[in-house]
Amino acid sequence: MKNEWGVLMSFQITDEAVKWYKDEMGLEEGDYVKFFLKIYGGIKTDHPNYFLGLSVGKDGEVGESIVIDGITFYFSQKDVWFLKEYDMKVVMGNEEVEYQFTER
Repeated sequence: MKNEWGVLMSFQITDEAVKWYKDEMGLEEGDYVKFFLKIYGGIKTDHPNYFLGLSVGKDGEVGESIVIDGITFYFSQKDVWFLKEYDMKVVMGNEEVEYQFTER
């Protein structure tokens, strides 16, 4: 999948995962979901020092984004460095979403 500049996207979210987000978080068209990095607690990543968090709403400058079903999923400009080191794919697991990371 490519972003608006024709560059290969470094994060993807499957349609099934988007449905889960919509159902679990009550998301609607026009909403924003921010992925952000944190040092303690959260979703485990393959990076040895950082975890992933998420919040609803637009906060800060959007760095890299993908819009699916009218919902903007994004990393802020200050956290987009992570996507230069790792690709991220969000897929539907048995009961909730799972995060897959691949080192670039």
